[in-house]
Amino acid sequence: MLEHVVNGLVLGGTYALVAMGLTIQYGIARIMNLSFGDTIIAACFATYVLFSVFAINPILALLIVGPTGYVFNLLIYRFIMKPLVARAPDEGALEVDSILVTFGLLFVIQGVLLVMFGGGYTSYSFLNSPVSMLGTVVAGNRLVALVLSLTFGAVLVGVLYRTRWGMILRAVATAPQSAPLFGIDTNRAARTAFAVGGALAATGGGVVSMFQTFTATAGVVFTMKALIVVILGGKGSVPGAIVAGLLLGLVETFVAAYIDPGLTLAAVYTVFLVLLLVRPNGLFGKA
Repeated sequence: MLEHVVNGLVLGGTYALVAMGLTIQYGIARIMNLSFGDTIIAACFATYVLFSVFAINPILALLIVGPTGYVFNLLIYRFIMKPLVARAPDEGALEVDSILVTFGLLFVIQGVLLVMFGGGYTSYSFLNSPVSMLGTVVAGNRLVALVLSLTFGAVLVGVLYRTRWGMILRAVATAPQSAPLFGIDTNRAARTAFAVGGALAATGGGVVSMFQTFTATAGVVFTMKALIVVILGGKGSVPGAIVAGLLLGLVETFVAAYIDPGLTLAAVYTVFLVLLLVRPNGLFGKA
């Protein structure tokens, strides 16, 4: 029982970590990034290369992968998204345009990964030894992944709710039309939010690679799960993404363990639909 709880929290923690990036991009920059999951997979392969070729500890590799994800997404915003933002007459048009553009970017990233690494499954062994905890045995890499996910989540929440920079981002997310009246540069906030979201995606990819196998075509799965978590938690709500991510991970793990592994996706969508009926704006969204 406890083993399944820990595994569910590990899985949910990684869902929460990657979903925080998407909720920031969508909630603040108003960009629906369908290539988000492929950024995660690219970070998985980057961490794999850093560990297997250069013998860099995957935890230390996050210090390389995360900032690289920030710069990569900053460039995407500067050269691809900014023209869309400039010409979009309203938020609805921007969402549609961003979906179409990032759908194409998805295949570009995926194609590059396929050429470089092929279509097979990839993994590496890191802290795979069992650890006894409260009468159960858990893989060490899963415990590390859980600690890292919760730590990054706590730091992000602290930054968003305890710093002036975080207050600016939350103001843009809550009232983008009114924020400029208070001297807030909404374009700069959107650019920063998109880059930070990319850094979180890359960091999440590094964490995921520590305990899961991955393939160049798996990005769409992470994008789908992140979208579910974002909607369940409430658009633009980082605490909501954390709670919804942990809930999703626990549901998947317990359904796989006690019912049928083939029903995990059905269970996820059942929870998704039920919660949307009860809370249409998400767990932490405004009613």
